[in-house]
Amino acid sequence: MNGQDLGLAAVARLAGVSTATVSNVLNRPHLVAPATQERVLAAIDELDFVPNRAAAALRKGTNRMLGLVIPDIVNPFYAAIVDAVVEAADRERYAVALCVSHEDPAREQRHFDMLAEQRAAGALVVPITADWSRLSQLRMVGAHLIAVDRRVDEAEACSVAIDDVHGGDIAVTHLLAIAGEGVVIVNGSRTIVQCEDRRAGARLALSRAGIEPDSLVELEVAEMTVETGIAAGRRIAETGAPRRIFCTNDQLAIGVMRGLADSGLIVPDDAAVVGYGDLAFGNDEARRLTTVGQPKHEMGEVAVAKLLAELREGAAHQHSATTFQPHLVIRESTSR
Repeated sequence: MNGQDLGLAAVARLAGVSTATVSNVLNRPHLVAPATQERVLAAIDELDFVPNRAAAALRKGTNRMLGLVIPDIVNPFYAAIVDAVVEAADRERYAVALCVSHEDPAREQRHFDMLAEQRAAGALVVPITADWSRLSQLRMVGAHLIAVDRRVDEAEACSVAIDDVHGGDIAVTHLLAIAGEGVVIVNGSRTIVQCEDRRAGARLALSRAGIEPDSLVELEVAEMTVETGIAAGRRIAETGAPRRIFCTNDQLAIGVMRGLADSGLIVPDDAAVVGYGDLAFGNDEARRLTTVGQPKHEMGEVAVAKLLAELREGAAHQHSATTFQPHLVIRESTSR
C-alpha cells in the first residue's frame, strides 16, 4: 500500500467512512452528502493529508478556478471571447479551465461533471442545447453559472448575449439599399438560436421595406465553414439566385465570395455580400467584407464581471441579462 492509500485509509478511519467515500469527496463531491463531506474534509484538515488551504477551498467554496465551456475553439468568435475572459479573470487572480465541447452534448456533460468534481467556483457556459438543467451537477456543488452568447430566463442565471435579430435586420436593410432583385440568406441550421434569430431579422427588414418575407431565398448549410460557403457561392451562381447575399457568419461569407469568383462573378460588381461577426482572419476577403460587428471582448468582460459579482454577493445576488447591440461595418463587398 503506497503513502497515498495509507493517507486515504487514515482519513477514512478518522471520519468513520470508507476509503471510496474519501476518494469521492476529493474527486466526485457531488456523489457525497454535504454532512459526510464536512466530516471527511475536517479529517483531511486534522491529518494534513492535503494542504490545509486546498481542503479549506473545497469546504468553503473558495476555489479560485472558473470554468469556460465553449462549443468550438477554432471559430474566431469563441477565440475572442476566451481571450477576454482569461484577461478579465487574470486581473482578479482567478484561473480559467477551458473546456471545448465540439458541439457534442455527451462531451459537454463530461466537462460539466469535471468542473463539478473540481469544485469550480463558477462557470461561464456557451451551452449547445437550450436545456439549462443539464448543468445541475455544477449547481449541486455551489458553482455559480453565467450563460454566454445565449439568453436564459433570469430566474435561472445571469446571461450575456447579442441581439442577433437586430443584426440580421441591419444586414439585410443595408443590402436592400443596393440595386438588385431579391435577397438570399446563407444560413446554418435553424435549430441554432443565433441562426434563427439572424433569419428573423432578415425577414423583419424585408417586411419593413414592403417586401414579402417569404420571398427570402434560403440556403441552409450543414456546417458554417468556408468550405460550405464556397459550395453555396457556386450554387448561387449556377441557379441564378439573387445576388444580394446575407451570410450568417463571416466564414460562410468568405467562402461564398470564393465560390462566386470560381464561377466568374466579381464582388461587388456582380454580387453584394454581407457577413456576420467581423472576425480578424487577416486575409484579403476579410479585409474587403462588409459584416455585422459584435462586441466580443466586451461580452467576455461583462460575463466575468457578472460571475464575480455573484460570487461576492451570494444569496443576495439578483440575476440579470445583458444584451449587446451589433453594428454594421461597411467595406468593399457591398460598395461599388
